[in-house]
Amino acid sequence: MTTSTPRTDVVSLTEHPHSQVLVIGGGINGAAAFRDLALQGVNVTLIERGDYMSGASAASSHMIHGGIRYLENGEFRLVREAVQERNRLLKTAPHYVKPLQTTIPIFSTFSGIAAAPLRFLTHKQSTTTERGALLIKVGMLLYDSFSRDGGSVPRHQFHGRRKSLADQPALNPNLKYTATYYDAAMSNPERLGLDVLLDGVVAGGRSANYVEAIGAAKSAQGVGGVLVRDRLSGEEFVLTADVIVNTTGPWTDLTNDALGTPTKFMGGTKGSHIVLDSPELLAATKGRELFFENDDGRIVLICPIKGRVLLGTTDVDADPRDPMIETDDDTEYFFKLVSHIFPDVKIDRSQIIFSYAGIRPLPRHDDETPGFVSRDYRIEKGSFGGSPLLSLVGGKWTTFRAFGEHMANDVLALLKRQRTTFTTTLAIGGGVGFPTSETARNAWIHAHAAGVNRSRVAQLLTRYGTRATDVIAAISAGADAPLSTTDLYTTAELGYLARSESVVHLDDVLLRRTDLAFTGAVTPELIEEFATVIGENLGWAPERRAHEIEATRSTLTTLHGIVFAEQPTPMQVAE
Repeated sequence: MTTSTPRTDVVSLTEHPHSQVLVIGGGINGAAAFRDLALQGVNVTLIERGDYMSGASAASSHMIHGGIRYLENGEFRLVREAVQERNRLLKTAPHYVKPLQTTIPIFSTFSGIAAAPLRFLTHKQSTTTERGALLIKVGMLLYDSFSRDGGSVPRHQFHGRRKSLADQPALNPNLKYTATYYDAAMSNPERLGLDVLLDGVVAGGRSANYVEAIGAAKSAQGVGGVLVRDRLSGEEFVLTADVIVNTTGPWTDLTNDALGTPTKFMGGTKGSHIVLDSPELLAATKGRELFFENDDGRIVLICPIKGRVLLGTTDVDADPRDPMIETDDDTEYFFKLVSHIFPDVKIDRSQIIFSYAGIRPLPRHDDETPGFVSRDYRIEKGSFGGSPLLSLVGGKWTTFRAFGEHMANDVLALLKRQRTTFTTTLAIGGGVGFPTSETARNAWIHAHAAGVNRSRVAQLLTRYGTRATDVIAAISAGADAPLSTTDLYTTAELGYLARSESVVHLDDVLLRRTDLAFTGAVTPELIEEFATVIGENLGWAPERRAHEIEATRSTLTTLHGIVFAEQPTPMQVAE
C-alpha cells in the first residue's frame, strides 16, 4: 500500500540520515533508551518496523510487578530492581500506573518445600509444583524487604480459610489460606509506552514507525549503514550512526541476521490472554487480581480491568517468525483455572470480547523449563560496519526505565559523554503535574473546563493524564462533533490522534491509541466511521479507506478473535 504524501517523520530521516545513535525497535525498551538518550542531548533516532508498542510490548498482562516468583530462581537483583521500579512508576506515571491488590489462593501448608531447593538449583520443573503457605510466606517476607521506598504499597497480609472466604465468598472453599499483597497495574500499556517515546521526541529525538531495517549498505560517506524501508511507500534509504542499538525484543537475532551480524541470543515463549465481559466473574474478584500457580507450574492471573476481566497467561516455547495467536486450547486452559479458583462462577466463550498473544523476549534457554528462564536483561556488545552494536537480551515492562538508563550509560561511555539528566524521579508524559488527590483533580478539571464541559475534561484527564491539555486545545480550536457509533470519542479528538500521534493505519487507533478493541467496543459500524474521520485527517483516498477497513477487520478477527456479524444485503432486508 503506497501513499502519495510523504510522512513528515520519514522525510526528517531521509534529509538527515546520520545520527549519533540509531535505535532499532520501538517497543517499550527501545522507547526507554531513546527517551533517556534524547534527554542527555544525544542526537538519537528510533525506527520501528510496525507501529510503536505493537510487538511484544502490546501483549503484556498489564502488570507492573516485582516478580515474586523470580525469588525461587534466585533472581534477587531483578526482584529488588523491579520492586523499586514499580514504586517509582507509581509516582512518575500516576496517570497510567495504579496500585493493584493481589491475592494468592493457597491450598496446602507445607507443599513445595522439599522441591524448592531443586528448582532453585536446576531450574527444572519438579513433580510437586504447588507452593504451600510456608513457602509463600517466606517469599512474601523477602518481597516486602525489597519494597522500602516510603511505603509506596502496603505490606502483605496472610489470612486463614474462614477470614479469606468471608472476604471473598466466591473463592474455592477448599483453600486453606490466602496471601494478599500489592503490586501495580497499567491501565493503558500502549499509551504509557507512547508517552515514553513522545518524551524523547520533545527532548529532540527523531522517530518513525513502519520503517524497517532490512540489511547493511554503504552510505554516501563510504561508512557502514543500515538499509531501511518505509513500509508504507516502499522507499528504501540508508541510515548511519556512531552507535547502533538493537531493541527489537524477540526479533533481536533476526534483526542482527539482517544486518549481517548473526547472533543466537534469544529464545522467546508465547503468552496468551483473553478478555471477558462477565459481571459475575468481575464481582467475584472484589476488585483484586488473583495470582496463583497451576499444577503444571505456570503462573496464572485473573485480573479485573476496565470493567472487564483479563485471564492469562501461557508460557510455551515459540518462534518469533510465527504469528502469535490465542488458541482454543489456551481458552480451555483458562476456563479450567477459573473453575478451580471460583467453582460456582459460570463463564462461557460468548463472554470473550478480545484475545491476544505475544512472544516474550527471553534469552536462549535450550532445555530449561520456560517458567524458570530468567526475566532479567543484559546488553550484548558487538559491532556493525565499524560502529558499536549493542543488543538487548531480555527485558520486561516493569524495568523499562532502569534498562533505558543502563543502555544510555553504555552508549554515553562509547560517545565519551557525561550524563546530564537522571530519570529516576522524572515524571513521564501525562504524569507531569498529574493531580493525585480528589481536591487537586477537581481543581485541575475546573482550570481546564473553558470551552469543554467538566465531564469531558475529566474523561480526557483520565485518558491522557496532563497531556489532555493538548487534546482540549485541539477540541476547542475547531469544529467538533459527536460520533454516531460511540459516545466515548468525538471527531476532533480522533483528528488529534491521527495528526499528532504518528497514526498510519486504522488499527493503530483501535488497538493502541485507544482501548476500544480491548474493551469490546468495536463494531463494523464503528470501524467504518473511524475510517472516515481518520481518513479525512490523513488524506486517505476512497481506495485507501476501503483497504484500511478490510485490513483492520482481518487483523481483529485473525489475531484477536473478534467475529463480526455479517451485514444483511439489501435483498435480505427487503425479505
